[in-house]
Amino acid sequence: MNKKLAAALSGGAVLVLVLSGCSDDEGDKVNDWAKSFCDQAKPQIQKRADAHQIIISTAADSRPAEIQAADSKAFKDIADADRALAKAVETAGVPPIENGEKVQKDVIAELNATALAYDGLKKQVDALDPTNQQKFAEGLKDVADGLTKIEKMDQNALANLENGELGQAMAKQPGCQKPTPSVPKTPSGSASPKAGGTATPTTSASPKAKASASSES
Repeated sequence: MNKKLAAALSGGAVLVLVLSGCSDDEGDKVNDWAKSFCDQAKPQIQKRADAHQIIISTAADSRPAEIQAADSKAFKDIADADRALAKAVETAGVPPIENGEKVQKDVIAELNATALAYDGLKKQVDALDPTNQQKFAEGLKDVADGLTKIEKMDQNALANLENGELGQAMAKQPGCQKPTPSVPKTPSGSASPKAGGTATPTTSASPKAKASASSES
Protein backbone atom coordinates (compact mmCIF):
# COMPACT_ATOMS: atom_id res chain seq x y z
CA MET A 1 0.00 0.00 0.00
CA ASN A 2 2.93 2.31 0.54
CA LYS A 3 4.63 1.58 -2.78
CA LYS A 4 3.29 4.66 -4.53
CA LEU A 5 4.40 6.93 -1.71
CA ALA A 6 7.90 5.50 -1.83
CA ALA A 7 7.92 5.73 -5.63
CA ALA A 8 6.91 9.37 -5.51
CA LEU A 9 9.74 10.12 -3.12
CA SER A 10 12.33 8.23 -5.11
CA GLY A 11 11.04 10.01 -8.21
CA GLY A 12 12.37 13.29 -6.96
CA ALA A 13 10.26 14.55 -4.08
CA VAL A 14 13.22 14.43 -1.73
CA LEU A 15 14.66 17.90 -1.47
CA VAL A 16 18.44 17.78 -1.90
CA LEU A 17 20.61 20.84 -1.70
CA VAL A 18 23.75 19.25 -3.11
CA LEU A 19 24.71 21.23 -6.18
CA SER A 20 27.18 20.63 -8.94
CA GLY A 21 30.07 22.88 -9.73
CA CYS A 22 32.32 24.93 -7.53
CA SER A 23 34.00 28.27 -7.94
CA ASP A 24 36.91 29.84 -6.11
CA ASP A 25 35.88 33.44 -6.65
CA GLU A 26 32.74 33.82 -4.53
CA GLY A 27 32.62 37.08 -2.66
CA ASP A 28 32.58 37.19 1.11
CA LYS A 29 28.94 38.26 1.15
CA VAL A 30 27.87 35.28 -0.91
CA ASN A 31 29.83 32.84 1.23
CA ASP A 32 28.59 34.45 4.43
CA TRP A 33 24.97 34.16 3.31
CA ALA A 34 25.44 30.53 2.25
CA LYS A 35 27.03 29.67 5.61
CA SER A 36 24.30 31.46 7.55
CA PHE A 37 21.55 29.62 5.71
CA CYS A 38 23.18 26.20 5.54
CA ASP A 39 24.12 26.15 9.22
CA GLN A 40 20.45 26.68 10.08
CA ALA A 41 19.23 24.34 7.35
CA LYS A 42 21.33 21.31 8.29
CA PRO A 43 19.03 19.83 10.99
CA GLN A 44 15.98 20.46 8.83
CA ILE A 45 17.51 18.74 5.81
CA GLN A 46 18.33 15.79 8.09
CA LYS A 47 14.77 15.74 9.42
CA ARG A 48 13.42 15.61 5.87
CA ALA A 49 15.77 12.80 4.91
CA ASP A 50 14.70 10.78 7.96
CA ALA A 51 11.02 11.39 7.18
CA HIS A 52 11.43 10.24 3.60
CA GLN A 53 13.26 7.12 4.80
CA ILE A 54 10.40 6.31 7.17
CA ILE A 55 7.98 6.25 4.23
CA ILE A 56 10.31 4.25 2.00
CA SER A 57 11.14 1.77 4.78
CA THR A 58 7.50 1.13 5.61
CA ALA A 59 6.84 -1.95 3.54
CA ALA A 60 3.82 -2.36 1.29
CA ASP A 61 2.77 -5.39 3.35
CA SER A 62 2.90 -3.58 6.69
CA ARG A 63 -0.29 -3.34 8.67
CA PRO A 64 -2.51 -0.39 7.69
CA ALA A 65 -2.19 1.18 11.14
CA GLU A 66 1.61 1.03 10.88
CA ILE A 67 1.57 2.66 7.45
CA GLN A 68 -0.84 5.33 8.69
CA ALA A 69 1.31 6.18 11.70
CA ALA A 70 4.54 6.22 9.69
CA ASP A 71 3.18 8.42 6.92
CA SER A 72 1.44 10.78 9.32
CA LYS A 73 4.65 11.37 11.26
CA ALA A 74 6.69 11.73 8.08
CA PHE A 75 4.35 14.33 6.59
CA LYS A 76 4.36 16.32 9.83
CA ASP A 77 8.14 16.23 10.04
CA ILE A 78 8.53 17.40 6.44
CA ALA A 79 6.01 20.21 6.96
CA ASP A 80 7.83 21.33 10.11
CA ALA A 81 11.18 21.18 8.32
CA ASP A 82 9.91 23.25 5.40
CA ARG A 83 8.66 25.96 7.75
CA ALA A 84 12.01 25.98 9.51
CA LEU A 85 13.81 26.23 6.16
CA ALA A 86 11.63 29.21 5.26
CA LYS A 87 12.60 30.80 8.57
CA ALA A 88 16.26 30.09 7.82
CA VAL A 89 15.99 31.90 4.50
CA GLU A 90 14.36 34.84 6.27
CA THR A 91 16.95 34.91 9.06
CA ALA A 92 19.87 34.74 6.64
CA GLY A 93 18.64 37.98 5.10
CA VAL A 94 18.34 39.09 1.51
CA PRO A 95 20.68 36.92 -0.58
CA PRO A 96 23.43 38.94 -2.31
CA ILE A 97 22.27 38.12 -5.83
CA GLU A 98 20.35 39.91 -8.55
CA ASN A 99 16.74 40.51 -7.45
CA GLY A 100 17.72 39.07 -4.08
CA GLU A 101 14.76 40.54 -2.22
CA LYS A 102 12.26 39.01 -4.65
CA VAL A 103 14.10 35.69 -4.64
CA GLN A 104 14.03 35.58 -0.84
CA LYS A 105 10.34 36.41 -0.74
CA ASP A 106 9.47 33.80 -3.37
CA VAL A 107 11.50 31.05 -1.69
CA ILE A 108 9.89 31.72 1.69
CA ALA A 109 6.41 31.66 0.13
CA GLU A 110 7.11 28.42 -1.74
CA LEU A 111 8.50 26.63 1.32
CA ASN A 112 5.54 27.68 3.44
CA ALA A 113 3.12 26.60 0.70
CA THR A 114 4.83 23.22 0.51
CA ALA A 115 4.54 22.88 4.29
CA LEU A 116 0.81 23.55 4.08
CA ALA A 117 0.49 20.92 1.37
CA TYR A 118 2.18 18.34 3.60
CA ASP A 119 -0.13 19.35 6.44
CA GLY A 120 -2.98 18.50 4.09
CA LEU A 121 -1.50 15.08 3.34
CA LYS A 122 -1.15 14.41 7.06
CA LYS A 123 -4.82 15.23 7.64
CA GLN A 124 -5.74 13.05 4.69
CA VAL A 125 -3.82 10.02 5.92
CA ASP A 126 -5.01 10.55 9.52
CA ALA A 127 -8.62 10.40 8.31
CA LEU A 128 -8.19 6.92 6.77
CA ASP A 129 -9.78 3.95 8.52
CA PRO A 130 -7.10 1.28 9.01
CA THR A 131 -9.73 -1.29 10.00
CA ASN A 132 -11.24 -1.27 6.50
CA GLN A 133 -8.40 -2.54 4.40
CA GLN A 134 -9.95 -2.04 0.98
CA LYS A 135 -10.97 1.55 1.68
CA PHE A 136 -7.64 2.19 3.35
CA ALA A 137 -5.78 1.03 0.22
CA GLU A 138 -7.97 3.25 -1.95
CA GLY A 139 -7.44 6.21 0.36
CA LEU A 140 -3.70 5.67 0.45
CA LYS A 141 -3.65 5.77 -3.34
CA ASP A 142 -5.21 9.23 -3.18
CA VAL A 143 -2.54 10.26 -0.66
CA ALA A 144 0.18 9.00 -3.01
CA ASP A 145 -1.37 10.95 -5.88
CA GLY A 146 -1.33 14.05 -3.70
CA LEU A 147 2.31 13.49 -2.85
CA THR A 148 3.14 13.32 -6.54
CA LYS A 149 1.54 16.72 -7.06
CA ILE A 150 3.62 18.21 -4.25
CA GLU A 151 6.76 16.79 -5.85
CA LYS A 152 7.31 19.80 -8.10
CA MET A 153 6.77 22.21 -5.22
CA ASP A 154 9.48 20.33 -3.33
CA GLN A 155 11.89 20.49 -6.23
CA ASN A 156 11.28 24.16 -6.99
CA ALA A 157 11.17 25.57 -3.46
CA LEU A 158 14.85 26.47 -3.30
CA ALA A 159 15.66 26.42 -7.00
CA ASN A 160 16.22 30.17 -7.22
CA LEU A 161 18.91 29.96 -4.55
CA GLU A 162 20.69 27.10 -6.25
CA ASN A 163 21.82 29.04 -9.32
CA GLY A 164 25.12 30.70 -10.10
CA GLU A 165 27.58 31.92 -7.53
CA LEU A 166 25.24 31.53 -4.56
CA GLY A 167 24.44 27.95 -5.49
CA GLN A 168 28.13 27.15 -5.78
CA ALA A 169 28.76 28.68 -2.36
CA MET A 170 25.92 26.65 -0.83
CA ALA A 171 27.32 23.48 -2.38
CA LYS A 172 30.52 23.97 -0.38
CA GLN A 173 28.74 24.26 2.95
CA PRO A 174 28.53 21.08 5.08
CA GLY A 175 25.03 22.04 6.19
CA CYS A 176 23.71 21.86 2.64
CA GLN A 177 25.22 18.49 1.76
CA LYS A 178 23.06 15.47 1.12
CA PRO A 179 22.44 13.79 4.49
CA THR A 180 22.48 10.11 5.31
CA PRO A 181 19.11 9.12 6.81
CA SER A 182 19.45 8.15 10.44
CA VAL A 183 16.34 5.96 10.23
CA PRO A 184 17.62 2.38 9.85
CA LYS A 185 16.21 -0.02 7.31
CA THR A 186 14.65 -2.95 9.11
CA PRO A 187 15.31 -6.58 8.12
CA SER A 188 11.67 -7.03 7.18
CA GLY A 189 11.61 -3.83 5.16
CA SER A 190 8.96 -2.31 7.41
CA ALA A 191 9.25 0.37 10.03
CA SER A 192 7.38 1.62 13.04
CA PRO A 193 7.99 5.33 13.65
CA LYS A 194 8.99 6.43 17.12
CA ALA A 195 9.05 9.86 18.68
CA GLY A 196 12.71 10.38 17.89
CA GLY A 197 12.32 9.66 14.19
CA THR A 198 13.78 6.16 14.47
CA ALA A 199 12.27 2.91 13.34
CA THR A 200 12.12 -0.56 14.81
CA PRO A 201 11.37 -3.92 13.21
CA THR A 202 7.75 -5.01 13.12
CA THR A 203 6.17 -8.40 12.76
CA SER A 204 4.97 -9.48 9.35
CA ALA A 205 1.55 -8.34 8.22
CA SER A 206 -1.42 -10.66 8.18
CA PRO A 207 -2.39 -12.43 4.90
CA LYS A 208 -5.37 -10.08 4.52
CA ALA A 209 -3.13 -7.04 4.86
CA LYS A 210 -0.70 -8.45 2.31
CA ALA A 211 -3.50 -9.16 -0.12
CA SER A 212 -4.85 -5.65 0.05
CA ALA A 213 -1.35 -4.23 -0.12
CA SER A 214 -0.51 -6.14 -3.28
CA SER A 215 -3.36 -4.43 -5.08
CA GLU A 216 -1.56 -1.10 -4.59
CA SER A 217 1.19 -0.67 -7.16
